[in-house]
Amino acid sequence: MFEEPTFQDVIRAREVIARYLHRTPLHYYPLLSQQLGFDVHVKHENHHMTGAFKVRGGIYLMSQLSEEDRARGVVSASTGNHGQSIAYAAQLFGVRSIIVVPKGANPGKVRSMRALGAEVREHGRDFDEAREYVESFCEREGFRYVHSGNEPHLIAGVATYALEIFEDEPDIDVLICPLGGGSGVAGCCLVAQAVNPNVEVVATQAEAAPAGYLSWRRGELVEAEMNTFAEGVATRTAFELPQAIIRRHLSDFVLVSDDEMMAAIRLYLETTRNLTEGAGAAPLAAAQKISQRLAGRKVALVVSGGNLSLTHLRSIVKG
Repeated sequence: MFEEPTFQDVIRAREVIARYLHRTPLHYYPLLSQQLGFDVHVKHENHHMTGAFKVRGGIYLMSQLSEEDRARGVVSASTGNHGQSIAYAAQLFGVRSIIVVPKGANPGKVRSMRALGAEVREHGRDFDEAREYVESFCEREGFRYVHSGNEPHLIAGVATYALEIFEDEPDIDVLICPLGGGSGVAGCCLVAQAVNPNVEVVATQAEAAPAGYLSWRRGELVEAEMNTFAEGVATRTAFELPQAIIRRHLSDFVLVSDDEMMAAIRLYLETTRNLTEGAGAAPLAAAQKISQRLAGRKVALVVSGGNLSLTHLRSIVKG
């Protein structure tokens, strides 16, 4: 069992993270709101230097490691954004980092991890095979394993973006965020319950990679096949700690197709002039699917990241 983070942990995380990261903006977009039929506020986690929200959790986790763990070094598995966050935070705190990525991982994210000082290894056909490989060797080689979901400090760290949303716009009615490993959604649930339990937190995931959704529906961890271009929401299994939190507090869960995420990427480009990756566009795709019940409400959409590969960008823009 894992110890769940508390709202006080989020407050402490904000104090630490503020020393290293700028606050990201929450923007209202009239054109996007008109097209959707309700007020839309977009939280731009794609504006971080690493291009994604995960860096918040990486910094807070690294700040809380013992001196012994920092001396050992850290190892983790990632499709990209989590790996960049660990690499960036490890560099800040002078910690050796190894990131294992699946073969064919987003090349831009891989280059970024290396530029941030991480040793990057390739293994497996997807995130879960990379994760299983890491788990098999980390203790043998003496590293501190950083799980991408079952880490209380990661969840408390990433939850700080939700806290910023409610500070900037206290009247938000619905908060929609993407779910991969689940740390971001768990953090949103944690903050919403503390700030305003009437807020609906809605998760979204690729329908071609529905492990998180199925686990939430069934109340137990479920594995599922995955076949989506959106690596940020592509896992074959859900994780225990985030699921424990979202089972109690999540209001709804919406699955979206790859085509719907691609259309949302184009819509963000047209209406906000922002580049998003598949996971980052998933909340907009979900909002479009449930637009009728969102009418008249104030909705926050989380752009979790903007690290879209050039290959995917070219094909998406062509439509």
